[in-house]
Amino acid sequence: MLPTQSIGKFKKHELGIFIVLSILLLFVSSFYFLQSSKFKTQILGLNRTLDKTNKDFYDLKNQDQLKINEQLKINIKATNDTFGKTAKTYEKITDLKAQKQDTKDLDATYAEIINDLADLNYSSGSALLTQLNSAIDKKYSAIATTQTAITQTASVSNTPPGNGYSLQAVQTDNGTFNVSIIAADLNTTRVIMDTASESDCANNCPVMALGDYAGRSGAYAGINGPFFCPADYPSCAGKTNSFDTLLMNKNKYYFNSDNNKYSTVPLVVFTGNTMEIRSQSLNWGRNTGVDAVVANFPLYISGGNNVFGGSSDPKINNKGTRTFVANKGNFAYIGVIYNASSDDAAKVLKVLGMENALGLDQGGSTALWFNGYKAGPGRGLPSALLFIRK
Repeated sequence: MLPTQSIGKFKKHELGIFIVLSILLLFVSSFYFLQSSKFKTQILGLNRTLDKTNKDFYDLKNQDQLKINEQLKINIKATNDTFGKTAKTYEKITDLKAQKQDTKDLDATYAEIINDLADLNYSSGSALLTQLNSAIDKKYSAIATTQTAITQTASVSNTPPGNGYSLQAVQTDNGTFNVSIIAADLNTTRVIMDTASESDCANNCPVMALGDYAGRSGAYAGINGPFFCPADYPSCAGKTNSFDTLLMNKNKYYFNSDNNKYSTVPLVVFTGNTMEIRSQSLNWGRNTGVDAVVANFPLYISGGNNVFGGSSDPKINNKGTRTFVANKGNFAYIGVIYNASSDDAAKVLKVLGMENALGLDQGGSTALWFNGYKAGPGRGLPSALLFIRK
């Protein structure tokens, strides 16, 4: 039992204690209320997030992922295919440049296509590519028209010249074709292959103009060599200006010997006053007693017969300049057939009575020399076939 004095003191401070307790209670209540509101807001936010997550999960479960993946694969393949086609198209543009054609409009469209494909805009890029190829074809048609206009005065003759240079129109079942052709009697002319490199070269190989080859070897006539990989082709990165086929140059060095042991690419061989054909490089040894060896394709004429069997390569099938090396008896011939497919070229050479004939490089690499350029000069060449007087 509290003493009377203690009770009195408590009553004296009762009001103050009540006020303090009331303030504490109010503070605790306010703090709880605020915390409860905060937690409530957080809980509501979490609930909304959970609802959205559940909805997204539901939508994901109900999507046809196989269908989406298949469509994605289709889109990727379409874009890759278009990229591959653009590389081929660019090579056609560079061939036009090598023929000194204005390609500014083509370059601008090509840049648009690359931008579209970089943005994965396949449909727009593909449509522009179709337009670009159409424009390129018109350029090539214009070149063919110009060549026809330049050579329209050519006399019609299905007989090759007896010596020297001739510009003539040859009539075939496929039509009439203008031909620049040079004849050489192998009794008085030696045929050689000259190369800018002294030995095998895999990349960044040296090249020269046909006129420079003729000048340093004392040749009176010449033509570009076999197919090679031009520096301006995107597909030739890492192997620029190199060639793959078998070739023996004037120094008796055999190029690409190791990778042609089993080659089915045909070749021609010059020895003394003869030219002969081997249908496959693998059938030829490494004889250095001959004057020249060069392998290329297509093989047009063998044993007097048209042996061109067609090709799936557009560069072989399309109309353009077709270069060749051929023989009839002990006469050798080099030349250019204008605005012709390879099928056309084979028929022209058959009508001219050639016994053997092989195609060489063409397009922007075309070059023909007879005491000056008769065609080209085109781009720089890693090799050239030359006529030199004995």
